[in-house]
Amino acid sequence: MLCVARGAHAFVVKDIQVFGLQRISAGTVFNYLPVSVGEDFTPQKAAAAIRALFKTGFFKDVALERSGDVLIVHVQERPSVAKIIFEGNKDIKKEDLEKALNVIGLSEGKVFNRQLLEKVEQELTRQYFSHGKYGVKIKTEVTQLTRNRVAILIKISEGRVAKIKQINLVGNKTFDSDTLLDLFELRPTNWLSFYTKDDQYAKQKLSADLERLRSYYLDRGYIKFSIDSTQVTLTPDKKEIYITINIKEGDLYTLEKVRLTGNLVVPPQELIDRVQVGPGEIFSRKNATLTSKAISDRLGDEGYLFANVNMVPEIDEKKKTVVMTFFVDPGKRVYVRRINMKGNTKTRDEVLRREMRQMEAAWAATRKIERSKTRLERLGYFEQVNVETPPVVGTSDQVDVNYSVTERSSGNLSAGVGFSQVQGLIFNANISQDNVFGTGKRVNLAFNNSDVTTQYRFGYFNPYYTLDGVSMGYDLGYVSRNANNANISNYTTDVINTGFNFGIPLNEFDRLRFNFDAKYTKLKTGSFTSTEINDFVLQQGESFLTFSAAVGWTHDTLNRALFPTSGGQQRFSALATVPGSDLTYYKVSYKQQQYFPISKDFTFRLLGEAAYGDGYGDTKALPFFEHYFAGGVRSIRGFRDNTLGPRDSNNRAFGGASKIVGKAELLFPVPFMQDSKSVRMGAFVDAGAINRSFTLKNMRYSVGISGEWLSPFGALAVSIAVPMNSSANDQTQSFQFSFGSGF
Repeated sequence: MLCVARGAHAFVVKDIQVFGLQRISAGTVFNYLPVSVGEDFTPQKAAAAIRALFKTGFFKDVALERSGDVLIVHVQERPSVAKIIFEGNKDIKKEDLEKALNVIGLSEGKVFNRQLLEKVEQELTRQYFSHGKYGVKIKTEVTQLTRNRVAILIKISEGRVAKIKQINLVGNKTFDSDTLLDLFELRPTNWLSFYTKDDQYAKQKLSADLERLRSYYLDRGYIKFSIDSTQVTLTPDKKEIYITINIKEGDLYTLEKVRLTGNLVVPPQELIDRVQVGPGEIFSRKNATLTSKAISDRLGDEGYLFANVNMVPEIDEKKKTVVMTFFVDPGKRVYVRRINMKGNTKTRDEVLRREMRQMEAAWAATRKIERSKTRLERLGYFEQVNVETPPVVGTSDQVDVNYSVTERSSGNLSAGVGFSQVQGLIFNANISQDNVFGTGKRVNLAFNNSDVTTQYRFGYFNPYYTLDGVSMGYDLGYVSRNANNANISNYTTDVINTGFNFGIPLNEFDRLRFNFDAKYTKLKTGSFTSTEINDFVLQQGESFLTFSAAVGWTHDTLNRALFPTSGGQQRFSALATVPGSDLTYYKVSYKQQQYFPISKDFTFRLLGEAAYGDGYGDTKALPFFEHYFAGGVRSIRGFRDNTLGPRDSNNRAFGGASKIVGKAELLFPVPFMQDSKSVRMGAFVDAGAINRSFTLKNMRYSVGISGEWLSPFGALAVSIAVPMNSSANDQTQSFQFSFGSGF
């Protein structure tokens, strides 16, 4: 409304006054008002001013009035939302509902617009529909509060989840419906639906299932496959859903020719080797996509980070063939201007930089940037490592590589108690610093005590004794071991040892390690000691000073140190005491494990281990206290710890000179804890044998399920196993566990 005392004539505004404001500042009004002091004010500007102020959404009434040469603005503010209360929501959290309302402009503190209430009901209904609850009812109530505020109460009656009764495929001829429906995440109600929730319809899940269906056909040559329509029908009681999918398979197409063209940059043969499709093969979109990625990755290693590899299919409808052309556009070669480190407040910059495989001023290589990230993660100093490659402003061929880390506590002062079925109650104390003064060096001082072992140890390790990555370490320790309490023969050993080691990197994944040790062993026997041990004492004595040299080789491609999901590790080691030692013997071992990712949550693990030892010179056989043992939660599950293999004259486990162990295990997350990185389960088959000589005789097998938890108090391992071919002399144990840092 514009009230003009002396007619609707234009006038020059000398002042502007605003009345009716409560929460909104006058400056906000002046900012939106399309007229200022000193300007002519006309009826046309009056209409524009009213529209502008209404458009802000802050006011439910606006009036303009003239008093002399003063423009007076009267406003009535809309109320603000003081609080939003939800009642009856169980399936969707309050926080998620608030996020949904914020999208449509309704949240606490904002201006209340009654027209939004209808959108509120629509949005919340949509949210519940996505959770399969089609019987949901939404009711809103608005309560006026003091100081021009309102409270909104949203009452929700969620109703029951509508379950999928049937999914029908229409038009499939080549593949049967059961095969195709096995690809779907959505399924009709079954006996596992209470856990998997796969019978609850969601539009997003159906879209994903349809994409899997489309990919299945496109990967098998049906390039013209299409989904004609999808009908989702809800029963009148809104409790059951029927889904019908109409498809058109089309014809089968094969590849007639594969071309590689464009600016190849690298030798053509290197790209041809990465082509995963060929003439005569059935067309596969998956293999074509993998080919594009492989070529892009190869170009990325040469600095062409933004290379494009486009697939251009030429379809011959008569021959039912496809000519596939991969057009390569490498773009500009990109160089690294700077490598920046962020977040390492304790760890010195040089500790991070010596792990870099990507160099500054060199061209950016995708593989080197990612490998540098992996090496930082494997240090163990950081909880999280992220990398970004932002372009340098003002250039088209430079990027910075920014690594950001989140440091974890690298020092540890702990004292604790654990328990294991074989070692009993375990007391331990440990002082360690894996990153002394941020240098990357490790110092360790430990004490452990159990029914089996008492140990004191001091160790030092420098992973970069030289700039080339040669490591150096040394240790000093004392161990007293009661073998009888470990299910082994009746004897005790007291061992004092000292040694040092060197590690030499051969390449990115391989490393040699050399150990040199001096060890003094004191053997103690008792009245129940076996004949074999007493005979050994008569021949060799009770105390021995030995000097040994060992060499080891490691090939490690695991993606992470704890709970890996891909890659593998091979270890070979050989140890021999040098001539002149009181006992002369040697030991060799080889261990390999490989992880195969099956899906996001499932990993298949294979492990094989073989070891053998023997005496030489005056020592006719491997000393019995150097024997190999097997059985237990960390070995062949289902058999008691250390009990497999030969026995002494007292029918106690005596161990053997050879060990063979094999494991096959399917690893998966614990139900309802899929996001946990510290807990996992497995279904396994174990096999192994301990013998006096290297042979496959006396193999034992077991099957079962396992669980592992990296708890704050130590590692917990449990298993329930069933031995498959135990003998009368074997000691079986179905349920086994070990807990605490002492095992």
